[in-house]
Amino acid sequence: MFTKKNPKADLSKNSTLYFLIGLVLVLFVTWRLLEFKTYERSYDIDILNVMSDDDEEVPITEQIKTPPPPPPPAVAPQVIEVAEDEDEVEETVIESTESDQDDILEVENVEVEDAFEEVDVPFAIIEDVPIFPGCEEVAKSKRRDCFQEKMNKHIVKNFRYPDIAQEMGIQGRVYVNFVIATDGSIQEIRMRGPDKNLEKEAQRIISKLPKMIPGKQRGRPVRVPFSIPITFRLQ
Repeated sequence: MFTKKNPKADLSKNSTLYFLIGLVLVLFVTWRLLEFKTYERSYDIDILNVMSDDDEEVPITEQIKTPPPPPPPAVAPQVIEVAEDEDEVEETVIESTESDQDDILEVENVEVEDAFEEVDVPFAIIEDVPIFPGCEEVAKSKRRDCFQEKMNKHIVKNFRYPDIAQEMGIQGRVYVNFVIATDGSIQEIRMRGPDKNLEKEAQRIISKLPKMIPGKQRGRPVRVPFSIPITFRLQ
């Protein structure tokens, strides 16, 4: 089968137009290529030369770094545990201890210990002076004088001048201190005199004192210190 050509179709009719269009495009592209320029990129590098100056000393400063303060101790939050009441709590009933007025309380005899402390009360201020044997029947107001009288009689009766002290011509006064204890006995005899022989004789005389009725303060027996001088004199 053969295609029939149209006698009216003339292909050479528009060829000139197409050629001109193509030429214009080629010229336009060529012009654009000529207008495009290539520029070379140049870089300016500035080199900084640092000259070292040996004559100038640069001080070196060291910065002291202060260590930061320690952080405050962490406070642990207080944990409050709530105990569950699983067990039953028994209620305690407190009964009144008050007795009725009609009730009579029986109190047994209670022994109170005597906590009175032994003290020393001087003979001059004691309420009840120690009673020397033989002064029991004397009035209370005169027992002090009776004591002094019986004491002097006892010293005179038992006095004996030491032989060695007589031979050496030793004489003087011996001060004797002693305590009349709460049981009436004579204790803690102390002497102070010019000679040991005289002191020994004074101690012997006082040690022969009889047992007395102890002195009392506020109705209680107390220790009573007493002092007396014994004079040794040669004639």
